[in-house]
Amino acid sequence: MNRVVVTGIGVVSPVGNSAGAYWESLVKGACGIGAPTLAPAERLNQKAVAEVKNFDPLAHFSDRQLSVLDRVSQFAVVAAKEAIAHCGLTFDGALAERTATIIGTGAGGQTTQEEGYKRLYADGNPRMWPLSIPKLMANAPASQITMHCGLLGPSFAVASACASATHAIGTAFHMVRAGSVDCAVTGGAESCLTLGTIKSWEAMRVMAPDLCRPFSRGRKGMILGEGAAIVVLESLDHARARGALILAEIAGFGASADAKDITSPDEGGMARALNAALADGKLAPEDIQYVNAHGTGTLANDLTETTALKRTFGAHARNLALSSTKSMVGHALGAAGALELVATVSALKHGIAPPTINYLGPDPACDLDCVPNESRRMQMSAALSNSFAFGGLNAVLALRRFDG
Repeated sequence: MNRVVVTGIGVVSPVGNSAGAYWESLVKGACGIGAPTLAPAERLNQKAVAEVKNFDPLAHFSDRQLSVLDRVSQFAVVAAKEAIAHCGLTFDGALAERTATIIGTGAGGQTTQEEGYKRLYADGNPRMWPLSIPKLMANAPASQITMHCGLLGPSFAVASACASATHAIGTAFHMVRAGSVDCAVTGGAESCLTLGTIKSWEAMRVMAPDLCRPFSRGRKGMILGEGAAIVVLESLDHARARGALILAEIAGFGASADAKDITSPDEGGMARALNAALADGKLAPEDIQYVNAHGTGTLANDLTETTALKRTFGAHARNLALSSTKSMVGHALGAAGALELVATVSALKHGIAPPTINYLGPDPACDLDCVPNESRRMQMSAALSNSFAFGGLNAVLALRRFDG
């Protein structure tokens, strides 16, 4: 079994359109939540979202390329190119065939779908854009990355709602660990801040009117976000042979199904995924110092996640630094787990736990240390990144700091 390491990261997010800018913003506690501009605000009750800002597609793609690239695929390709440039690999020859591309997305090309329905139903145009299907299909981000980056190995999409990216990365991790491939380009992308999607989320009544306040008293719900994060995984031997800069080691992956309810979280399912990740990584609960929580800011999720962490970690739960970066970048659904994995990798590398911002004080039911409002320097050797999705689908990645 190969040890698996992270050697490249790339990000497009509401608080920065590179991995470096993203991490710098997280450490500062910058908030990417604001008024919607991608959808007509006058038709929305929801007045707060986390949009990617200052993203110019023409800075990255030609007009011809954009004709087949939904916004979700644009984010995915830009983040993948950054991650590949960061890791310093050239994917050609045999390595291109030995590299997997596995990308998670919860909704696929929502911008293209919405534009098509408007054209058909609102404008009364009987003809759809001929390339609508290749733009909106859920595997488009994965396929576009392979074509833009010359990757010839196994490639597919993973769709498990808010756990999509974490499932994708976990699957890629297992493939590299088993020796099925030498490398993997993996992560998640989402861009669903369209009128129809936001109105659908409004109907669920789970969104906050202003800010996301995970684990805080006075929290009122989640904030929808968008973006992409991609990581390059390699076997440790492969990375060492070429003298790569290693950012962190992925130690384990755990997943579970609640098999109970399509929307309500279950502490038992969460705990099973947490325990499975620890067991897969041969880690004891006491080995973990930091957890990047799923932490959506809803009443039910934060309470259930707190309970699941106590169930898994016992008394050690009180020693964990627990933060939700969704307080800064919103909930990017299928991309959330990848954005949070990059945050966890960076936290281990730099010895800094990013904060949970907008925190008003402890909820008695969410009484763990959630690193309120300010980042914290701390020693950490191992960490978890949690994703718990609608449908009762849970995924957790376990990471180790890499010191050589």
